[in-house]
Amino acid sequence: MSDSAGGSLSLTLSRGIELLELVCAADIAPSIGQVAQQLGVHRSAAYRLLRTLEAHYLVRRDEAGKIHPAAGLTNLARGVENSLQTVGLPIMTKIADELGMSCFIAVAQGADCFTLVTVEATTSHALTQHPGTRHHLDRGAPGIALLSGLTPQQRADIEELELSNKARADLEQALRDGHASSFDEVIPGVSSVAVPLMAAGQLPATLAVVYPRQQLDEAHIAETLHRGAQAIMTRLGKA
Repeated sequence: MSDSAGGSLSLTLSRGIELLELVCAADIAPSIGQVAQQLGVHRSAAYRLLRTLEAHYLVRRDEAGKIHPAAGLTNLARGVENSLQTVGLPIMTKIADELGMSCFIAVAQGADCFTLVTVEATTSHALTQHPGTRHHLDRGAPGIALLSGLTPQQRADIEELELSNKARADLEQALRDGHASSFDEVIPGVSSVAVPLMAAGQLPATLAVVYPRQQLDEAHIAETLHRGAQAIMTRLGKA
């Protein structure tokens, strides 16, 4: 196994990270047997990986032996784009309550889009985009909005980024409109609107909302997000 720079990767570390990702992404906490099967390793190997992650408080097991994310993850997540999270939270809270939707920031790393932080509306039972959600940049409004905020050269420099015809059309539309929208692309039955959030010194990011499909004023949503993105960038510039 080799990385993009041609150097060797640690297979054990890679599998440990895969285990952690599986546990964090699971809707229902998996058992050690299920994890071993998904990783394609012997149960004893999966158990050693699990015990290592438990020792660092990154996962825990309940009384039934099911594996859950643990408190140690909060220390790791806190430092990720800390300024962006700190500055963005109050602005996202205002947007979430104004629109009655879950508002979130996602960032680009490699060819993937990662949800960094999410705020749910307090005024309604909004859908949630869970932090840590990951998908390819060519899918969904957040991914397309992220791509639209990059320069052509930056997009060309992303390895493993191969855009389908639909993704190219969506990107061209986002470049014209200044925002991206999608339905049923990342979460079944869910719509999203997103705008680029490109702040100096931060990972390429997007400010977005998700909501059940319904007839809403997309332009108003995009305008609200643009105001929020500008406010975040202004505050980051003063930090």
